Amino acid sequence: MPSTPYLVAVLAVVFSLTLALRAVPFAVLGRLRGSAIVRRLSVWMPVGILAILAVTALHTTVTAEPGTLGYALLAVAVTIGVHLLSGRRTILSVGLGTAVYVVLLNTL
Repeated sequence: MPSTPYLVAVLAVVFSLTLALRAVPFAVLGRLRGSAIVRRLSVWMPVGILAILAVTALHTTVTAEPGTLGYALLAVAVTIGVHLLSGRRTILSVGLGTAVYVVLLNTL
């Protein structure tokens, strides 16, 4: 078992690194707010992150149970449709798409 001073030192280093890594982007972003690259990233980055999450989740689900591909594709279509028709409300579209998928899995 490591000694108490060692654990405190490790926790202090971890705390400092975590704080710095979370604070630096906000400090730098203030200066770059007018940048075209930052504006473009603010539009495309959330979409890219959601796409990566969706592909990863669907890949894992469909490879585990190949019969659920149709359900997954229907849920993705619902998610995209709700997202585009509801004024791009991400929480609403992801929530309804997830609900459709869960209902399809549990009822059919």
